[in-house]
Amino acid sequence: MKQSKAEILKEEILTQYRSVRRFAAEMGIPYSTLVTALERGIEGMAYDTVIRMCDTLSLNPVDFSRLEEGNELSAQLSTKRVMEKYNRLNRTGRRKIMEFMDDYAKIPEYVEEE
Repeated sequence: MKQSKAEILKEEILTQYRSVRRFAAEMGIPYSTLVTALERGIEGMAYDTVIRMCDTLSLNPVDFSRLEEGNELSAQLSTKRVMEKYNRLNRTGRRKIMEFMDDYAKIPEYVEEE
């Protein structure tokens, strides 16, 4: 029998966070709201909340499958996450991040082979 999206979410939450309460706190979602959604189905949840949950759990928001390394959608979501954090930085923070990236790009252990 195919799992519902709520069942998949709950399973991933428990696998990655060991606790629905901990995940709810991490996401800033009221625990009771999350428990209700996981019991009754996520269809009533706000779309952006479901997307944030999928992003946090590394799940494809379309079919709730796990996003694997090398997956194009996974790469796009990772890029989006990095850019959102980068854009919150001021000029000094951005310059520092670029310096770190330049330094790490010189270390073979951190560079992907082409």
